[in-house]
Amino acid sequence: MWNLGLVGFGNVGQGLARILEEKRCTLRERYGFECKVTFIADPVKGSVLNSAGVDLRSILEEIDKNGTLKNHPDATEKDTLSLIRGGYAQVITEATYTDLTTGEPGVSHIRTALEKGVHVVSTNKGPVSIALPELLALAESTGVSYFFEGVVMSGTPTLNLAREALAGCDITGAMGIVNGTTNYILSRMEEGMDYDEALKKAQELGYAEADPTGDVEGWDAAVKVQVLAKVIMGEPIKVEDVDRKGITDITPDDIASAKGRGARIKLIAEVGRDGGKLVAKVAPGEVPLTHPLAGIMDATNALTLVTDHLGEVTIVGPGAGRVETGQALLTDLLAVNRIHGKD
Repeated sequence: MWNLGLVGFGNVGQGLARILEEKRCTLRERYGFECKVTFIADPVKGSVLNSAGVDLRSILEEIDKNGTLKNHPDATEKDTLSLIRGGYAQVITEATYTDLTTGEPGVSHIRTALEKGVHVVSTNKGPVSIALPELLALAESTGVSYFFEGVVMSGTPTLNLAREALAGCDITGAMGIVNGTTNYILSRMEEGMDYDEALKKAQELGYAEADPTGDVEGWDAAVKVQVLAKVIMGEPIKVEDVDRKGITDITPDDIASAKGRGARIKLIAEVGRDGGKLVAKVAPGEVPLTHPLAGIMDATNALTLVTDHLGEVTIVGPGAGRVETGQALLTDLLAVNRIHGKD
């Protein structure tokens, strides 16, 4: 029985909690995975602690009804780092907000857990972008795992595909659509909307933030290229090393012209090698309609991996969503269970 701490209880943390509650029996019978959530830590929604295990059903009912856990019977005033250090959990999920400048608070959460010999699974891009080599080295030194499948394409198994299903292949490059917001905007523009109208629609649907800069200027995709460069290509780079251009200058005329040439404009994230030099970039580009990426519409993501044994392998799936990203955390939890057993 794993003691599990949930750090961050927004959409992703809640998505995982619902999965754990609904599939408790399936996870035990199919994967031999059993857990109890001993704490939930969220600076906005409140934190709860119960070493015997919180009642996830009551937690979810409380958050759905009131939007806060501060009045739950298991509510605690302990801060997040105290809960991580307190020995209440053998594994934590880290799903707090992403800060691409400092990586905080995620870096401190993950570093603290790893130093204590606590496994970490995370969907937070900030720590991966800012401190991945340090955190991986720290995990190795303390004999625990740090997994982050969900940082590239949510629950669609991108990193696991490259590291496990394609084990033995040399992966010489990757290219794809890894930001659902921009793909949704471009899909609506192809239907006749201008950029501002399509962006407004994306914001209404929750695909784009009030400040959409991270998506439309290509920063989100650039971080994902950075992760692919490190994990798939073995080349640690900074996000600033990614040649980046967003979609804000794309016009309906550009899209119509591309269509006339038998192509669609997509925001393409790409990493590969030109001779011996690593090339990492994000930019709008024309994709021939015959290519698998051309048919990826709306908020869907897709990634093509270029391999020596299989040629091009393309995976398609959701790149965001509460349960979808919660699935990425679950995948990593099951990997911890498979590798380490019941610590």
